[in-house]
Amino acid sequence: MTPQRVTLITLGASDLQKSKNFYGAMGWTPVHEVVGEVAFYQINGMGLGLFGLGALAKDQGRPDANLGTGAVTLAQNFTAEAEVDAAYALALTCGATALKAPEKVFWGGYSGYYADPDGHVWEVAMNPFWPLNADGSLTLPTS
Repeated sequence: MTPQRVTLITLGASDLQKSKNFYGAMGWTPVHEVVGEVAFYQINGMGLGLFGLGALAKDQGRPDANLGTGAVTLAQNFTAEAEVDAAYALALTCGATALKAPEKVFWGGYSGYYADPDGHVWEVAMNPFWPLNADGSLTLPTS
């Protein structure tokens, strides 16, 4: 067993269809769905799930919980600033809320932030110190 891994990230959606429409407009296609409850997407060796808030709370064994968004940022890294700008613009066109337009940042890269329709925060970034693999995945350099 490899303990240091993530295989699935699940985001709670207050309106599952609205969230599916948003990610669909971004070019994402679900590979499995339970209509009205959850949609799963394949992403670079792992999965992303969109789960209706009520169904997610029930699945967690706490059906009366008032789920919201946590202090989490999801990120997509790119190889060039222009790609960051394009990803940010696409997200806004698809209905994302602008949080911070892409700009050069203190750590030497370039990044911006937007929120999806449920307020889940995404960073789009170019990090010159973290080259991407040919498939767009990231292998962190060791020090």
